[in-house]
Amino acid sequence: MHKLGRGHRDKVQQFMAITGSSEKAAVQALKASDWHLEGAFDIFYSQPHIRTVTDSRHLEELYNRYKDPYVDMILVDGITLLCNDLQVDPQDIVMLVVSWHMKAATMCEFSRQEFIGGLQYLGIDTIEKFRDKLSYMRSELKDEQKFREIYNFAFGWAKEKGQKSLALDTAIGMWQLLFAERHWPLVDHWCQFLQVRHNKAISRDTWSQLLEFAKTVDLQLSNYDEEGAWPYLIDEFVEYLTENGIVQRPQN
Repeated sequence: MHKLGRGHRDKVQQFMAITGSSEKAAVQALKASDWHLEGAFDIFYSQPHIRTVTDSRHLEELYNRYKDPYVDMILVDGITLLCNDLQVDPQDIVMLVVSWHMKAATMCEFSRQEFIGGLQYLGIDTIEKFRDKLSYMRSELKDEQKFREIYNFAFGWAKEKGQKSLALDTAIGMWQLLFAERHWPLVDHWCQFLQVRHNKAISRDTWSQLLEFAKTVDLQLSNYDEEGAWPYLIDEFVEYLTENGIVQRPQN
């Protein structure tokens, strides 16, 4: 590393600390991204050939530490123990990002394939590497495209097995968690509206369209198109906001 300038050396050290990669992999990813850290992270995690090689024996040991004694799955108790080892609250949104990376089918469950495959993809084979990777996973929520993917993943992950819709209480909890990251000021009004006016499960269409609404419609609703193809619930929400004086829409 002595051939690199100080700024580049600092980035290599930072990259290694977050990813647990070797110096060679760090330099390779940073060079490929023209020494931009965020770009280097994306390259590192999307190209398996430059990620840290994981030790399959260590991965099995990790899985066996958390798996249920009676079924070949990691269930609630195992996830609670994992969170303790990672020093994070089980309700921390970073655990949703972890589940997204593992392509987990169901909340509070990891199959052997999901857990080991996800850790291999991330280049993790020790709890220390896992803990170090959490800061990178948090940073992914700030990426517009990744946030959208995580948001859409959350619907299928959080709904009950065999159900097409998401239970209202679960949906509200997930929205409050996700929109705390995106700072959508109307999220509490939306959740209150649903409890007062709707009180039913949430469809996938409503789930996905709400993110679009939060991203594109301004807080005064001045660019809200009543003739647009919004789900009826969102149309009703706009009426609720104006009827209750929460938002004063500009007069045309």
